[in-house]
Amino acid sequence: MKEHLKNIEKIDRQQFQSDLISWFEEEQRDLPWRKDQDPYKVWVSEIMLQQTRVDTVIPYFNNFIEQFPTIEALSVADEEKVLKAWEGLGYYSRVRNLQAAVREVYGSYGGVVPNTRKEISQLKGVGPYTAGAILSIAYGVPEHAVDGNVMRVMSRILSIWADIAKASNRKIFEEAVTSLISHENPSYFNQALMELGALVCTPTSPSCLLCPVREHCHAFHEGNERELPIKTKNKKQRQVQLASIILADEHGRVLIHKRPNKGLLANLWEFPSVEINLSYISQKDQLNDSLEKEYGIQFDQMEMLGGIEHVFSHLIWNINVYKGVLQGPVEEKSDLKLVTLEELSEFAFPVSHQKMIKLFQLNS
Repeated sequence: MKEHLKNIEKIDRQQFQSDLISWFEEEQRDLPWRKDQDPYKVWVSEIMLQQTRVDTVIPYFNNFIEQFPTIEALSVADEEKVLKAWEGLGYYSRVRNLQAAVREVYGSYGGVVPNTRKEISQLKGVGPYTAGAILSIAYGVPEHAVDGNVMRVMSRILSIWADIAKASNRKIFEEAVTSLISHENPSYFNQALMELGALVCTPTSPSCLLCPVREHCHAFHEGNERELPIKTKNKKQRQVQLASIILADEHGRVLIHKRPNKGLLANLWEFPSVEINLSYISQKDQLNDSLEKEYGIQFDQMEMLGGIEHVFSHLIWNINVYKGVLQGPVEEKSDLKLVTLEELSEFAFPVSHQKMIKLFQLNS
């Protein structure tokens, strides 16, 4: 029998559940998605919280629910408006998948979020963690909801020395939570594990003396809580050098174009950009060649505004930002527009291009 399985058998499950849930009832943070157990709101919050800090999510969640308060409202909303509400949160595929899944719920389930793992897991963008979170928090179903916080907590409590960065090891933690979860209050049990990982059982400096379940924790008793969890580092991010330009016409309108509907930052608007070949001709010539080839556009009076670094999980954009003046007319299309500076606020831009707008306004 593996060591962590023996450790599960040693835990007083009822006392563990009681200690954990009692702590959560007293110490839980006042978060807007905890006001009720609406499955739709739980769903939205869980999607937003992927890869994003709680403090960052709160205003976005409030604004999103104000604009799209129900499944019906989100399902019929224009994608441009939805992306605008998500602007700045990043990982935009999350919200596109959310809207696609919500439309399926509205069309196939009468607007009611499914309450079984099999059905809910078939919705676009709903993985094992999100499915378990919605089922347990909103419906009170005793299903595991294992994210990074939960894996860290369980690795310490049960002394699990499996690499949490490996997807193949997730099943170990799912089985561990399933064996310990409260069937009377799975909602608070799962939320408490997440909250414990966020507030007490933190990655580098766990506050063991404040932990409500330290008496059950094998890592605490063995003195190796700082060695767990085991987590291999991600591959190094790729550096990409870009040049972007804000081009204005004689009326002061600026040129924007829409990114493709697939891939990184799909369907967001941006200023013309090109990946720079440092061994090639000047950045101006590379921009000119790219714009003329793609849109038949030329420009002049190019002036550098500054540099921006934008970090993704897998790459880093180093962007040289320029401004310039359009030469000749522009044939506008569905993915190419000339807009006033005031109209820019109606379009959803990546964070990097929002920074460019500020640079441009400072230098205009």
